[in-house]
Amino acid sequence: MLFNILQETLPREELEALQLRRLQDVCARVYANVPFYKKRFDEIGIKPENIRSLQDLALLPFTEKQDLRDHYPYGLFAVPKDNIVRLQASSGTTGKAVVLGYTQRDLDNWADMAARSLTAAGVTRRDIVHIAYGYGLFTGGLGAHGGAERIGATVVPASGGATRRQTYLMRDFGATVLCCTPSYALHLWESAREEGIDFRELPLRIGCFGAEPWSEAMRHDMEQKMGIDALNIYGLSEIMGPGVAMECVDAKDGLHLWEDHFLPEIIDPVTGEQLPLGETGELVITTLTKEGTPLIRYRTRDLTFINPTPCCCGRTHRRIARLSGRTDDMLIIRGVNVFPQQIETIIMENEGLTPNYQLVIDRKDNLDTLEICVEVDAQLFCDEIRHLQRLEQRIQKKVKEFLGVTTRVRLLEPHSIERSEGKAKRIVDKRTIWLCGRARSPQKTSEHGTTQTIWGCLDEPLGRVYTAPVSSCWTQARRKWPGLSPQARRGRFLHQQENWRDRPTRVLRRR
Repeated sequence: MLFNILQETLPREELEALQLRRLQDVCARVYANVPFYKKRFDEIGIKPENIRSLQDLALLPFTEKQDLRDHYPYGLFAVPKDNIVRLQASSGTTGKAVVLGYTQRDLDNWADMAARSLTAAGVTRRDIVHIAYGYGLFTGGLGAHGGAERIGATVVPASGGATRRQTYLMRDFGATVLCCTPSYALHLWESAREEGIDFRELPLRIGCFGAEPWSEAMRHDMEQKMGIDALNIYGLSEIMGPGVAMECVDAKDGLHLWEDHFLPEIIDPVTGEQLPLGETGELVITTLTKEGTPLIRYRTRDLTFINPTPCCCGRTHRRIARLSGRTDDMLIIRGVNVFPQQIETIIMENEGLTPNYQLVIDRKDNLDTLEICVEVDAQLFCDEIRHLQRLEQRIQKKVKEFLGVTTRVRLLEPHSIERSEGKAKRIVDKRTIWLCGRARSPQKTSEHGTTQTIWGCLDEPLGRVYTAPVSSCWTQARRKWPGLSPQARRGRFLHQQENWRDRPTRVLRRR
């Protein structure tokens, strides 16, 4: 079932010709109306008229989230504020919020793309759509809401919170579609079970889950517990919101990215070079039709690959694979790259374990340690201690074999880990780095739930350590290594911190 059969089944030649026309148009618009882009284009010596093919996309500069923060709030708007009919914003937990402007045409396009996405999941005008994404400045709730209404479905704008009440609403209203984060869907299932409500006995048949990474194993677990088709929806506030890409219920094998509105590419997250189709790297998106805040080559930090194989559903828009992680969620444990989704996959292979887990990173004797804390279900928790110990050892062995890193596994009783109404907090970083003989551990929690610990910036030529606020440290790091990605800069940063104790340094304190 397709929402817009003409646009969703465009032949590839026509689709790529449309992309080129729209790419040329958006380059001309940002060059004429956004000083930030005019400066960037001029710095690299390129003009909008130099874009003659889709391959010329690689000539254009990248846009990063920090650029949006640096031009807060309206610095990247491409139309007069009188033409903006809505403002949305992403989280500002790591600095200033990222503000996005929408014209009426932007909102109409967004609703159409969200409607395409929900239709791909099997939603029809006869459905009752229970939306438990947050409303407000966050794009999740309003994006799904607009798409469901565009289809003609009945919308229940429940938002987040009041979890027990939501389970009763789902039962009493007869919800057939649930839209929320995957972790909150499991929280709803747990609360419903405590209230004596079995999701499998409800008319619920579709779950559209997004806003945080989740594994294929978690999908199978949710489908078994809830009796639904669990489908992956992708979006991000900077680009538009939910509805940028969607998994179809026909294949459940990758997410169709709506290429008539967004131009995707995959790059090496370190070098920034484009990668061939089928290779995993960082997803970069250029908005082709957005008027309020168009973005050129926006680095999403999401890791995936583009699958050019035609889909059985008949849509010609290419699919991106399920996200395997984020470049800024990657953990480096004793030189080994670890992503939370890899741990989650191993956890879900073991019967009796729940998807509620946290990764706790600490430092002992100058070596990083990783502890996996995971809840077990009530039945398993009542078993004998020896059985639980064997399960801990089995998980430790699998992680060692699969990832090559030694961990400690701790099984917790049910409901030990705090639940979230939005994105689940998966990573807790307790590391303390010694600076000139004194331990410091001011911590900063990022919008992805990771806790980063940054203390200062090393001026390598002078051999001096400066203690400074986190924002100042990142500013100095960007200036010192402008060609590196934020993840590479962080790795360089932490590597130097490990060597501080062995350097003859002088500390300059800033207040």
